[in-house]
Formats: sequence, C-alpha cells, structure tokens
Amino acid sequence: MNIVILAAGLGKRMKSDLPKVLHQIAGRPLLGHVLGAAHSLKPNKLVVVYGHGAEKVLAALQAPDGGLPATGGAPAIDWVLQSPQLGTGHAVAQAVPHLDEAHPTLVLYGDVPLVSPSTLQRLREATDGGSAVALLTQVMPDPTGLGRIVRKDGKVARIVEHKDADAETLRIREINTGILIAPTSPLKSWLVALRNDNAQGEYYLTDIIAAAVRDGIIVNTVHPAALWETLGVNSKTQLAELERQHQRNLAFSLTESGVTLADPARIDIRGSLQCGRDVSIDVGCIFEGTVTLGDRVRIAANCVIRDAEIGDDVEVLAMSHIEQAKVGTRSRVGPFARLRPGTELGEDNHVGNFVEFKNAKMASGSKANHLAYVGDAKIGARVNIGAGTITCNYDGANKHQTVIEDDVFIGSDSQLVAPVTVRRGATLGAGTTLTREAPPDALTVSRARQVTVAGWTRPVKKK
Repeated sequence: MNIVILAAGLGKRMKSDLPKVLHQIAGRPLLGHVLGAAHSLKPNKLVVVYGHGAEKVLAALQAPDGGLPATGGAPAIDWVLQSPQLGTGHAVAQAVPHLDEAHPTLVLYGDVPLVSPSTLQRLREATDGGSAVALLTQVMPDPTGLGRIVRKDGKVARIVEHKDADAETLRIREINTGILIAPTSPLKSWLVALRNDNAQGEYYLTDIIAAAVRDGIIVNTVHPAALWETLGVNSKTQLAELERQHQRNLAFSLTESGVTLADPARIDIRGSLQCGRDVSIDVGCIFEGTVTLGDRVRIAANCVIRDAEIGDDVEVLAMSHIEQAKVGTRSRVGPFARLRPGTELGEDNHVGNFVEFKNAKMASGSKANHLAYVGDAKIGARVNIGAGTITCNYDGANKHQTVIEDDVFIGSDSQLVAPVTVRRGATLGAGTTLTREAPPDALTVSRARQVTVAGWTRPVKKK
C-alpha cells in the first residue's frame, strides 16, 4: 500500500505562527499521531505533502523526539512540497511520482490525528483486494460545512462539497471524512482530469469519486468505530476537545486493564505508560515519555513522572517530580520530592519532602527524609542523611562526586564538599562542613566553637 498524508494547510483559525500539524495532542504533533497510524499498516511507500511552515515541519518531525514512530522496517518518508496550495486534489497530485502503481493508495490528513489502525485496516479490506475505491464516511447529526455523500440506488455516485450543494443535497447527513483508498493507476488519471470550476476555485480530491463511478469502479464505504476518529483540528478549541477525548481513551484503556484512577478525567499521558497489577493513580498526575509502574504502585495527587521506572510496592506522595530516574521496590518518594536524571534508588529507600536527587545512586535501606540536595553521589546501604544536608558537587566549572559508604549517619545541616568520601559507619555531627575524608566508625565534627557574649545589646533602628 502507498500512503499519502496531506499536511500542507496553514490553519488560519489556529491563530498561531506554528504550522497546524505541529500543534500537539498528548505531547506529540498531530502529524506524528497520523504517522504512527500509517506505520502500523506497514506501507510500501509513505509520502507526506507539506507546505505552510515547511522548514518548521521538517525540522520538528525529523528531530529525534519529533513524533516519528521508531518501528523497524518502516519505509523512509518522501517529503513533497506543495506550493502553492491549490486544494486536496492538487496536493495528492504532487505525490504521484512517488507512488507504486502495483499497490492502492491511502490518503490521510495530518490534522486528523485519532483515526485508528483498526478502522484503516477495515477500509483496506473494503477495496476488494485493491480494485475498488473505499471511502471512510460518517453520519453526522449536524453535517454543516462538510461534503455530502450522494447515493443513487444505494450506491455512492459522487461527493458534493457544502459550498457547492443545493438545498436537497444539504439535507444529506452522510458526510465525507476525506480519508479514502483508491487503485493507484486510475487515481493518477483522475487527478490529471480534475477541474477547479467550483465555489472555492480549488482542485477537490473528492471529484475523483464521480470519475470512478463513470469508469465503472466500485465505490465502497466504511464507517469508523467512533465519531472522534475522523474529527479534524481547525482551531484551538477543537485541539483541546480532541486532547480530552484522547486522554479519555487512554484512561479507559488503563481502567480496563485493572488500574485504579481516582478520576479518569484528571490524568494526562504524553507518551507510553505501562502499569502492573493493582496500581492506583490519584488526580492531576502527568506521565511523559516512557514510564513503567510495577505492581501495587501508588501515585498520589499532582505528580509529574517522565521517562522513569518505578518498582513494585513503591509509594510516590503528592507533588513529586521524577525524571529519567529509577525507583527500587518498596521505596517511598515525597511529598514535594524531586528525582532528576541519573537518579537510581534501591530497595526500601525514603526520599522525603523537599529533597532533590540528581545523578545519584542510593543502596537499600537508606533515607533522606527532609530538605536535602544530593547530587553526583554514590550512597551505600542503611545511610541516614539529615535535614538540610547538601552535597557541594559543583566548583563553578566541573562536577565532582561524593561517596558515602554503608551505615553512615549524616547530621543535619551538613555540607559535603566534593570530591569527598565518608567511610563505612562514620557519623558526621550536625552543621559539619566536610572537606576531607571522614574515617570509618568515628565521629567527625567541623563547626565553630559556641561563644556567649555577656552584656551584648541588640542594635535598634534610629528614629
């Protein structure tokens, strides 16, 4: 199969400098969603016709995180510029040199992001082995502004655009979604014969239907499984509506798989979320990139988790942020904790309120419960990091590592000036500024001697 994706539109109603197909749903460009559906069909040829904001579209979609699916064996995309934009028929005509006549051609739209692979597969099957035209149509309660499917004796005869329709045609509620599959060889001849003598002065792709009927080609129709599959984005309002619909779909999939959601309407998944058994997620949580939650994980309200692995029986308390980190089994994170990239927690770790970890590894049974910063550190087992402790890892130019061995106790308000090592079983007294190695099984204290000045008077403001 050939697939042509039309993505050249300006999107005036979006009121944005960003090309319409680059606006995002679930953290992914609209065009990225369509490309994902296209790749699922394993096409022989894949052509994207782009136009407005050409450089931005190419740069965004060809970037590593631009939304192109990483599927092995997928064909390279042929990017074809449509300039000027003279209608959908003209757009498909630009892709003709890249199409293989041995296979039918599917036409998709870069601003119709939620069409499902299963619906497209049913559309493919309706081509009778590639010899017929297959149209994706929909019966709408209010078809205003949409092209109507005109039938004769129950069979599709032609498509009439809303602006070109008479009063009788406007009463028809079956509409053209724009998505179709046609045999490629006759499609080429139909495109050449298109005329633009219509209300918009454009070359309509829909006019090929009348040509197919004239040439004796069967035109079959398929309805999508859900109305939202064929809804396009032409405004920020429609973008927001489809975002919510997509998130509802994802939430329904989670609950059907056994995940407990406090409120399915208050979760956002912007990537891939894999959950084990008996997972519960409170309201307001955002999952980005690739996130894996083990069995019996509990995520409290308003957490943001990005590209992370959370082990079994972990509890993430409210307002915590986890990014590019791993959390071991039976650990507890938060509330108000932040795990930054490179963090790896072991089993039974506690990272408490207002604690930040960055590029730090902590072994089993260790804790940092309050108001600490741990960066570029290697922490052993059964370590206690007191409130107010920081690892001073940055000298203004380079990062340095702090090593804390097993069974260490770090007193509150300590500063560990890296590179530095705290040996096994050591204790640091509260308020210590450590600049040299702390020996094992000993108390190390570094603080100014306490002095009381008798007769001292506190300064007062002058009148």
